Amino acid sequence: MDRQSSLKTLFRIGFLLKKETMENQKFKALLEESYQWPDYYEFKFIIKTDDKHLIIGRLVGFTIYETPSKKGNYTSVSARKLMKSTEEVLEIYELMSTIKGIISL
Repeated sequence: MDRQSSLKTLFRIGFLLKKETMENQKFKALLEESYQWPDYYEFKFIIKTDDKHLIIGRLVGFTIYETPSKKGNYTSVSARKLMKSTEEVLEIYELMSTIKGIISL
């Protein structure tokens, strides 16, 4: 990879990270505007049914509801818990983002 290609790649990565940071900041502001902590927060994730244990294993202390898709290939996992702060909510989303194939709603 030549220097110009490297610079273009770094620019794209930087742009994506900046975009993600801006989206995170907007989401954080929306959470702070919508909730008075501590408060109950409900997370919702979708994942292949065979991998749902990857989500459920990380949600210790949550009330969990599972709903399989019509064909059973995917499962919607809803998890509710009393959260202390916006940061705690963001930490859960960050933790879940490491699971391959997860969709966070």
